[in-house]
Amino acid sequence: MRALVLRHDHASLSGPVGDRLVQHGFALDEHTVVPAERQHDPAVEFDFPAPEEYDLILALGAPWSVYDRAAVGTWIDGELKLLRRAHERDLPVLGICFGAQALATALGGSVERAPRAEIGWMPIRSEAEDLLPAGPWFQWHLDRFTVPPGAEELARSRVGPQAFRTGRALGVQFHPELTEETLSQWLDLGGARQAEEYGIDPAWLLSETRTRREESRQRAHRLVDGFLRSALPRTPASTHRTQT
Repeated sequence: MRALVLRHDHASLSGPVGDRLVQHGFALDEHTVVPAERQHDPAVEFDFPAPEEYDLILALGAPWSVYDRAAVGTWIDGELKLLRRAHERDLPVLGICFGAQALATALGGSVERAPRAEIGWMPIRSEAEDLLPAGPWFQWHLDRFTVPPGAEELARSRVGPQAFRTGRALGVQFHPELTEETLSQWLDLGGARQAEEYGIDPAWLLSETRTRREESRQRAHRLVDGFLRSALPRTPASTHRTQT
């Protein structure tokens, strides 16, 4: 089985989410939309592959806004088309943060500036604990999505929806893929300054992430397991190489 992994920038790593997909037998085909040298000028040209070539799509986060065309340029249109086609063809799609916002937009929802930022380890109110434990999950976003028409909202916070499901597509606003390595890159790329602007100590974020390493890894694996059970119901749970 092949999984297309959309890395919107070089600092977007699939972490324990990607690891768990590999344990379930997926080969990851990673495509980076914005290369490192264009991090601060992300309006690049990018040709997205055809979703029909894959058995699953994983769309990761990004430091930009889906609606900020001045920043991302036209490549977001290609991604929205890919996500829409994947959903129409009943392919499993997992969108994370920016990826979830793009998925929501592609399926008729919207994205807007949130009333306040959510940065750090935070619990969510989950309506599907078997799939989405209440957390805490790592958050880093200034925007929020609206749930697409016909989709089921699975979790939310005081700021807005945190997860939705429609067909074989699942979007989550938080970051189950986060590791200390990934967070360190985000902080180096301007995240430390942004966190401080919101009164958050970057060193504390790293310390908390280090402390929560194992519990967050297990929680991410549980999310992937639940997603695959619902998206690929004929795939027995015993087919993956168990690593807890």
